[in-house]
Amino acid sequence: MSNLEETARSLFKEEKVNLIIGFEEGSRHPRPFFCTSTDDIPKLILDKRCHNNTAVYLTKKDLLGTGLVGIVATLRVLKSALQLSLENQINEGQFIFIAGEDASDVQVLKDKASIQSYVDAHPEIPDSKVEERLHHIESMSREDRWAFWKNELSKCIRCYACRAACPLCYCERCVAEVNCPQWIDPWAAPLSNMEWQVNRAMHMAGRCTGCGACYEACPLDLPINLLTKELSSEISEDFGKGISGNVLSSFNPADKENFFK
Repeated sequence: MSNLEETARSLFKEEKVNLIIGFEEGSRHPRPFFCTSTDDIPKLILDKRCHNNTAVYLTKKDLLGTGLVGIVATLRVLKSALQLSLENQINEGQFIFIAGEDASDVQVLKDKASIQSYVDAHPEIPDSKVEERLHHIESMSREDRWAFWKNELSKCIRCYACRAACPLCYCERCVAEVNCPQWIDPWAAPLSNMEWQVNRAMHMAGRCTGCGACYEACPLDLPINLLTKELSSEISEDFGKGISGNVLSSFNPADKENFFK
């Protein structure tokens, strides 16, 4: 274990990284920071306020270049990196992860096995507010639940901040932007909003790591993270726990079909 500044200096000197993506103080709260030299290192911070999921940058080759990159990684970043690796979006040897939740206590992880071991050794504590709200939604009747989501999603302004903040929304062209054929109407309206949010939730099924970046990025505080979380719970219940990968494009002849209503 070592502190963040010491580790960052070591990586620039010994591992020859050309960039470290971490956090710096912003005007109101910490924000992502691209550290390109040892002169920038004193700006790096890491504490419980660092909520941004910087794994969103791991697939941005135009930002990262071709050299070795260091990532200051909280648990949510590491979980997202594992999923990206599972989907063959990042490779070992591209990144070095500086893992920790506090600047005074970090460790360097260089491969998938060490990342997995770290994640396994640091189980995430469920957010009581999220669990309480999810339980409330689950306790509703089907009709009330539909009315709830219809009302919430009708407020969406289709800014796509949720998509931009999500590390697993890495498609170069989103289905929401395809206009030949036009799968989803591009304007904000109750029906097209529902189509967009349900479509996104289906694409995230089995893949979402539960980081909550989509909800945190939403300017209207729409609980879209709960939509994905609930869908993941339904998948685990109907198809078994431990499912990972794109459920929407997976098929198993042994899957039961009693979920059709």
